[in-house]
Amino acid sequence: MEHFKIYILIISLCFISSCRGPGKRLPHSRDLEKADQLMQRGKSKQATYYYQRLAGQKSPQQNQYRLLVIDSLIKSGKTQDAMAYANTINQNQLAPQEKGHLKLLYAQISLSSGDTEKALAILNEIPVRSLENSNQLTYFQSKAFAYSLAGDLLASVSEKIKLSQILQDPQLEYENNTAILETLSLLSSQTVHSSQQQSPNALNGWIALSRILKFKNSPDFNDALNEWYQMYPQHPVTNSAFIETYLEGAQRERHTFELPESIAIMLPESGSYARAAQAVREGFMAAYYNQQDDAIKPNIRFYDSSASNIITLYQQAVEEGAELIIGPLSKDKIETLISTAELSVPVLALNHIPGLYHPKIYQFGLSPIDEAGQIAIKAWLDGHRKMLILTSNSGYGKRIAQYFTKIWQGMGGVVLEAQTYNPKDTDYSSSIKALLNLDESQQRYEQIRKVISNAKFTPRRRTDVDAIFISGYSRAARLINPQLKFYRAKQIPVYATSRLYIGRPNPGQDSDMDGIQFCDIPWLLHEDYDGELSLTTLQNTWQQFPSIYLRLIALGIDTYSVVDHLGDLDSSQYQGATGNLLLTDGNRIKRQLMCAEFVEGIPQQAEFLEKNSVNYEDVFELREQSETTHEDIE
Repeated sequence: MEHFKIYILIISLCFISSCRGPGKRLPHSRDLEKADQLMQRGKSKQATYYYQRLAGQKSPQQNQYRLLVIDSLIKSGKTQDAMAYANTINQNQLAPQEKGHLKLLYAQISLSSGDTEKALAILNEIPVRSLENSNQLTYFQSKAFAYSLAGDLLASVSEKIKLSQILQDPQLEYENNTAILETLSLLSSQTVHSSQQQSPNALNGWIALSRILKFKNSPDFNDALNEWYQMYPQHPVTNSAFIETYLEGAQRERHTFELPESIAIMLPESGSYARAAQAVREGFMAAYYNQQDDAIKPNIRFYDSSASNIITLYQQAVEEGAELIIGPLSKDKIETLISTAELSVPVLALNHIPGLYHPKIYQFGLSPIDEAGQIAIKAWLDGHRKMLILTSNSGYGKRIAQYFTKIWQGMGGVVLEAQTYNPKDTDYSSSIKALLNLDESQQRYEQIRKVISNAKFTPRRRTDVDAIFISGYSRAARLINPQLKFYRAKQIPVYATSRLYIGRPNPGQDSDMDGIQFCDIPWLLHEDYDGELSLTTLQNTWQQFPSIYLRLIALGIDTYSVVDHLGDLDSSQYQGATGNLLLTDGNRIKRQLMCAEFVEGIPQQAEFLEKNSVNYEDVFELREQSETTHEDIE
């Protein structure tokens, strides 16, 4: 079935061609014609050669040719070369429009390098009216994209609104309006409501419209829409066919995905992520060889993402016939791909960056947000409302604490106290006593002793807590759980992330974790994922790796298997090794996990949570840090 799905949440920097607009016309030449044709075909690397030949000749248009060289280098993914070339230009010799264009190129270089703050600083220095019309379009596109990268979605929408005022192509205008609505749809109802109270009229109208369109299947929808028309008679889309066309599109199938005959897989073969990539590859190929019907197997080609620029690699894969790109694995490469490449072929990226979206990119990874959200749901459905949090003082531990806190509070829960511990220690008593307020009890006793020297003391923990959330590897969890019991917290339920389970039953040591509940992938909870790709069947595969890589093997299995289901994954779950998979409105594959509890050192399976019991993504607005760590990939 053919699906229609508008995911244009960020308009690509290449969304409008790099035509030179109504400014100074460049004289016709064979080199210029060749270069322009190559750029239109997406072959920016080859176009650079011809632009450089033109820029090397003295002429009145020499500076304009130099700017075209920089533009083609950026689109080729050669941002360092683009920066070096830009630095050779004497800005004192440039006309005002050319100076503005050069700054705009500097901003795009910063965006391509992931320096959003610098890009915004440069863009804010540019007098937009000094730019030619085509560069004004790029200016607003770049600024909207930069704000989106920075996680300021309302500011991104504001730039898209400004862009809509100068667009003249009806199709581009429709896509930009769609991007406005889809970006606003990412905000929670609470954020949208508070923003609407203090927004200028145009943005206010868009916010109100986005809220109404969220309930387009409601029986009161038509009345609400008519009321909107009356309230915003001067809104840019009030007297156009946009809303009608948008609704017609939404009624059609949600997205189109054609099964690929050739797949390119971009994984690093060296560097800090090579071992993780190898685990993903092993799982992928196990699923590939397990497919019985050889007639419909796609051709597979691997590319080393550590050996080449990701943009160059993408273009090479497309030229060699790839109809789907799988990878990259690291977040910085995903951001580079989104910000600089013309994506003619869809990408299944093997990681998740909250707040970062592209219509051609599907995001699929072992996101800690899924774990934090679902263990929060489990605790909530168990009737708990007041929570204590204990996580390691590592970067991952702090992030998972942030995620859980944001989700828990968004659902209406209360975080009474949060503490961290050093995972290298074996005695976590100071952190646990602080968590349970036993340190305050001790302090009160010391004060009383100053008055009554023979006073007796029995430590008393806090009594206002319903449950405790912890995060850590098995070593830490095996120490934390007994110490919690020692400090009189035996009756308090404990919830944890899946990192405490190594993936294989070890009752002799894991009995110290009895009572802890966690959510994990079905592949590691043997009874729920069997067959030719089960943990038992693939024992020779996973025994090559330390236990921390087991879940990445499962990710590889699902990466291959889910390709056949991307066409209907938005409406029908796929029961995978990493969970029940469903495509969300953010083009992200979300995992529904299996929850379990340690009993006599062995995880006893519970069941999958109800799919729509609580939608934690509606309350989650925290943008994940852009830098990638090995822990994020695990």
